[in-house]
Amino acid sequence: MLSGAVAAWSQVPRPQRRMILLLLAAVALANVAQPFPDLAPLQHGPTIALALAAPALLRRWPLSDRAVACIWLFLLLHTFAARWIYSYVPYDDWARALTGHDLSSILGLRRNGFDRLVHFAFGALLTAPLAEIARRHGGVSRPWSLGFAFAAVGLGSALYEIFEWLLTIVAAGDMADYYNGQQGDLWDAQKDMAIAQAGAALALIALLRRGHRRHIGNPSPPHKEQP
Repeated sequence: MLSGAVAAWSQVPRPQRRMILLLLAAVALANVAQPFPDLAPLQHGPTIALALAAPALLRRWPLSDRAVACIWLFLLLHTFAARWIYSYVPYDDWARALTGHDLSSILGLRRNGFDRLVHFAFGALLTAPLAEIARRHGGVSRPWSLGFAFAAVGLGSALYEIFEWLLTIVAAGDMADYYNGQQGDLWDAQKDMAIAQAGAALALIALLRRGHRRHIGNPSPPHKEQP
């Protein structure tokens, strides 16, 4: 088993190996003087499991460095927010220390909005990797791969919200409330799904524009005469 893990690790491109190691380091740093130790395993456990499984997954289903970087950025953002279980990311304290004003007053926020940012990033950052997975490993054409990615973001968001609902059934009340981060918003789940889909829509527009520019804007390579 150890030799298989070493072989899988050695076959992962070097930039991707660096990202895996940096992600594990970020999780470790996020748990130094952890303010919510009871909830830390729920928040960081899946990230650690994914990072440890990444070499085998990338060996079986390789992805480009750009796609892995998108996934990596999302997981870094999640790891950062998970230190404060999302609802207590102290961005208002940081803003007051820097400018004398808090962001919630400036933006008219009635709740901690960092979880909305991460849900938006879920759609914005994972659309391109999902489309690449559909093309490279599903044999799907480019237009259908983009449609698949957009739909997969919606499905992933819905499944996560269902998981949070199930957690409220099986977990102790306070733990479920802290993990879910609803913060008294009756429509929290629907808003989270909507903003993730908005992020996916913007990513989709960017991918379509980039594909269009490549199609009409790139000149053909010059013809090389044979000697």
